[in-house]
Amino acid sequence: MVETRIAPRVRVMKAAKIDYGGDNYPCIIRDISTTGAALEFPILMRIPDRFTLIIPEDRLSLLCHVVWRKEYRVGVAFD
Repeated sequence: MVETRIAPRVRVMKAAKIDYGGDNYPCIIRDISTTGAALEFPILMRIPDRFTLIIPEDRLSLLCHVVWRKEYRVGVAFD
């Protein structure tokens, strides 16, 4: 398989949450780079196309949009 990502991703297992319309939903960051991340959710749910990813441990809030979806996981690009 040929890697087509702009920036290399680092595997992590970091707690985060998404904020959409004032509601927060927990997730786990499975891998991350300077351009995006793969997120995993504990339950199957409808993830909006755009939201803010909040990473409390790093004190980050990142606007992002979904680029792929698979059941409990989504891939996002940072805006």
